[in-house]
Amino acid sequence: MNHDTRGLRHAREVEGHLRALDSFTSAALGVLAVASGIYTYLGVRGLLDEGGALSLFAAVAYSAAVSTAIFVFWSYLLRLLPAMRSAASRLWLVLSMVIGSAAIVAMSSWLNAAALAGSAAVEQHLARTVQDYQASLERAHEIALQGQALRLDVARTRQGFEDLSQQEAGGGLSGLAGRGAVFRVLTQKSDELAALEALIAAQEAPVAAAFAEGNAILSRMRALTVAPGPVDQRGVEFSEESVRLAGVITTMRQLAVAAQVDRAARDLAQSVVLPRLDAGDATGQAAQQATITSLLEVLAQRAETLQTAAAEVLALEPAAEVVYTPISTADAVIRYAGNFAPSWAGAIAIDLLPAVLVLIVAVAQAAIRSGRDPAEPEDAMTVAELRAAVLALRQVEAAERGTPSPPATAPGDGPGAEDAQDPEDAEDADRPGGDERSYPPARAAE
Repeated sequence: MNHDTRGLRHAREVEGHLRALDSFTSAALGVLAVASGIYTYLGVRGLLDEGGALSLFAAVAYSAAVSTAIFVFWSYLLRLLPAMRSAASRLWLVLSMVIGSAAIVAMSSWLNAAALAGSAAVEQHLARTVQDYQASLERAHEIALQGQALRLDVARTRQGFEDLSQQEAGGGLSGLAGRGAVFRVLTQKSDELAALEALIAAQEAPVAAAFAEGNAILSRMRALTVAPGPVDQRGVEFSEESVRLAGVITTMRQLAVAAQVDRAARDLAQSVVLPRLDAGDATGQAAQQATITSLLEVLAQRAETLQTAAAEVLALEPAAEVVYTPISTADAVIRYAGNFAPSWAGAIAIDLLPAVLVLIVAVAQAAIRSGRDPAEPEDAMTVAELRAAVLALRQVEAAERGTPSPPATAPGDGPGAEDAQDPEDAEDADRPGGDERSYPPARAAE
């Protein structure tokens, strides 16, 4: 058996397999298209807000259109792409397949992914929002605690002015014992700082209460992310809790006292009410004036220290503004696609799996052409073509002998075929070997 005959035999074998597989290929495509349409319907229903008859009809119409498009698109490619012989035609059809596949992913696969993992993606969105709220709450609490720490700086400054006032009462600063002008300046500033210290201390309890309330709300929000039941209903409760938590975070920002300490530090040296010098003589008044001038310098230094400490707190990065935005299942699977890669792979595979069938059929058709092309024409003739060739040859011989042409049907075809047989052909048939002398032997087709 030569190489051409083996190739022809292989081509016919592959052709037989393709005929057998073609019997259920359309049914398989139909099943895949219907399955994709069902998941597309579920995805569309998740996008539609209303649940009336019109929404139901719209979802059914869209899913039916998707199923039809998938079935027709892949049917075209299964028939046409493997039959293309030139590289240019194959390249254009491959480009069409790529564009069509992208269109299928755009109109169907993301909805299939929404149907497969939409609820889990929305829960992922809720969990991520809880993390954002927790970070914002903790940051606001941290800034509030940093502001509370300024109480120590204010208390230290206040204590310094009280100590100076006690010294002045004994005459240790201006040399004049008693509660004169210098003493009143020191008392004035120590009272201001004492009021600021009391204000800071009063904020400690509200800050702790707000932080505790925020943590309680966060606990309820975490429970809603994993609670049983439809995710839409849980999303409504989650939204209500997020509004409460946003209010708590805003309250905690307002309880921060760094800005108040900064203003108090600016006023510490600038808003000084100088009392009347009450010494009995000019020397005493000069001593009081010199002491007050020194005190103003000390006030400026202490104010600058407080202002620097408050500025460090104010320079801290504020808590991020977190706003919970409800999200649909389709948008959720797109935003968190990296967390649902298996669902996306399944959604895309159900739509693009026929592309593998197209490639398989293309390879099989190429193998068939490779097996047939090197063969001789007579090796590739079918039985019908062989009978037609025999009949044509007899007609040519009959025309050369001047005898009537045989009928259009081949010998043995139809009633009366034997009566219409040429007499000379009948005589040739009676000879040993039949009419082999008139026709060249045909090569046996495997």
